[in-house]
Amino acid sequence: MKITQNRLPARPGRQEIITGTRSQKLSLKGAPDPDLPVRPKRRTMKYPDIDMIYRTIPLDRIPWNSEVLPEALADLVGSGGVRPCRAVDLGCGAGNYAIALAGRGFEVTGIDSSPTAVRIAAESAREKGVSCTFIAADLLGDLHEVTGTFDFAYDWELLHHIFPEDRERYVRNVHRLLNPEATYLSVSFSEDDPQFGGTGKYRKTGIGTTLYFSSEAEIRALFSPYFAIRELRTIDVPGKYGTHRAVYALSGRR
Repeated sequence: MKITQNRLPARPGRQEIITGTRSQKLSLKGAPDPDLPVRPKRRTMKYPDIDMIYRTIPLDRIPWNSEVLPEALADLVGSGGVRPCRAVDLGCGAGNYAIALAGRGFEVTGIDSSPTAVRIAAESAREKGVSCTFIAADLLGDLHEVTGTFDFAYDWELLHHIFPEDRERYVRNVHRLLNPEATYLSVSFSEDDPQFGGTGKYRKTGIGTTLYFSSEAEIRALFSPYFAIRELRTIDVPGKYGTHRAVYALSGRR
């Protein structure tokens, strides 16, 4: 199995993962070559070290990590709302959803700020015999590591990790990654979510992250300059420690 991004195949027994500004070769044992960088530059210290979370917390204890494709995403694909195409998973984590969609015929690129998560995703894809591309990159940066554009983008439970002052920069990046009229799905926690204390726009989680909880009106105002919103509603999303209320936004690139 190869993991590549429009490049020559990696040598047998090795996989290629794009990290930072250079490619990192990963052996089948998961050990990176020592002479290549492991981590992309962090943009700011106001956000937690997500890579440390993946290095120190077992996957089954990371709240957002799930091997089950979310019902809303599965329904969108299963109904033909989005057909197999070139897709990008923004904040892919351990790659579970990217791998699931690749198994359904999508050509998937997963992007995450954590090189550790990217390595886990690559190894998981190899074990499942699925071809994906995984890239470690700052989604608030210039995304020079990513080549080409996509017909479908999704971020599942990512946007609430991005504070309001950085969200427009993020949405501009999503817009730039997509082809005209491409589909974009974003699902993030609602201000009506009963979890993490149940009140407040900013809430602290049990693993030390701080999340921002949005209203539908905020999401509409954020996306509308760049995307034509097709569907905006609040849905229930099962979580490891309880059910969340989340804003579901399905849009088309303007």
